[in-house]
Amino acid sequence: MAEKFLKLKIKGDGIIWAIYFILCAVSIVEVFSSSSGLTYRTGNYFKPVLSHMGFMFVGFLMLIGVMNIKCKYFKIVTPFALLFSFIMLVAVLVLGQSTNGAQRWISFLGFQFQPSELAKGALILAEAQILSAMQTPDGADRRAFKYIAYVSLPFILLIAMENLSTAMLLCITIFLMMFVGRIPKAILGKLMGGVMLVGAAGILFVMTVGTDKSTQPEDAAAQTLTLNESSKADEPQQKSKISKIFHRADTWKSRINKFLNSEEVSPDKFDIDKDAQEAHANIAIASSNIVGVGPGNSVQRDFLSQAFSDFIYAIIIEEMGVWGAAAVCLLYIILLFRTATIANRCANTFPALLIMGIALLLVIQAMFNMCVAVGLAPITGQPLPLISRGGTSTIMNCIYIGVILSVSYSAKKREELAEV
Repeated sequence: MAEKFLKLKIKGDGIIWAIYFILCAVSIVEVFSSSSGLTYRTGNYFKPVLSHMGFMFVGFLMLIGVMNIKCKYFKIVTPFALLFSFIMLVAVLVLGQSTNGAQRWISFLGFQFQPSELAKGALILAEAQILSAMQTPDGADRRAFKYIAYVSLPFILLIAMENLSTAMLLCITIFLMMFVGRIPKAILGKLMGGVMLVGAAGILFVMTVGTDKSTQPEDAAAQTLTLNESSKADEPQQKSKISKIFHRADTWKSRINKFLNSEEVSPDKFDIDKDAQEAHANIAIASSNIVGVGPGNSVQRDFLSQAFSDFIYAIIIEEMGVWGAAAVCLLYIILLFRTATIANRCANTFPALLIMGIALLLVIQAMFNMCVAVGLAPITGQPLPLISRGGTSTIMNCIYIGVILSVSYSAKKREELAEV
């Protein structure tokens, strides 16, 4: 009976399954090891990892469910996913809960979720459908770019207001999907030029509106208050209103300044309290001694506030060494190339573009998280897909894997059409 159930339910590409289970195993070990801060606050040694495993189990059930849906039915979900995601993105700006200065979560029946995680999947669905519907023998119709822009821009702008890094990674994914979907290169070149101009204007805006509080003296707050009071007659709190709307500009400016600051700081002058995350991530990496200290033996997990999420890759390096961290990185690369192989076998463009978009989303986010951990990118709040502790992100990543598995066995193959 059990064997019959497994044959009925466990379908799809074996390599994708292997990568998924290995990443889940790494996740359980590393989340259990890196959750010492949560353990201290809750007083329960096993609660953080058990909670994470609960989300993983829910995600696995969702994976099984999605995997058993034939890929042709995913098109039906697109308009409903877009509408629901848009409503949730607007709602989070009004009703969302603020954590670490960012209003990204909505609480429902005691469960917190991030609408941006839902929006990412909805946009990939929509773009895959647009690109597949507008394919010609010479590539995608030029109008496809216009439709993609109409659909994507409102979502990206809403996400960017509270989660700029997610919006940027989503933009990169959408751009690469358009490249894979054969949007004319002239259009993509103009888009890159426009993005560079908008990016430069955005950085200028952030540097103008934002305030890098880490560089202010201790009495800066009092000085700022005095200046504001003295200028009320001339400027009726115009800047304060702008700052309130774009309150994340302060965080963005401090991160940009910190990343661009190439000044060498001697160990005796380094402020380990102000730059705690960067400092302890570097210490974790340096402490690995190539071979690692072994699972469960991390020291820096007690000092990194997001050791179980944003900086879990630094803990992986510390415990598993450079070779273990490289193996984790390699798993994501294999995931991308294996998905590309599956997509190349698809007879229809929609499933191929859909799973390529999903794989690009997962791998780009993973690489960015790794770059942050080793100091090659500014610090953001991006978790490591399928490994970091999370709720919505864990479940959604499992659903993404389920979509790839569904396409791997249910999509029409080129060989099947050739035989017919």
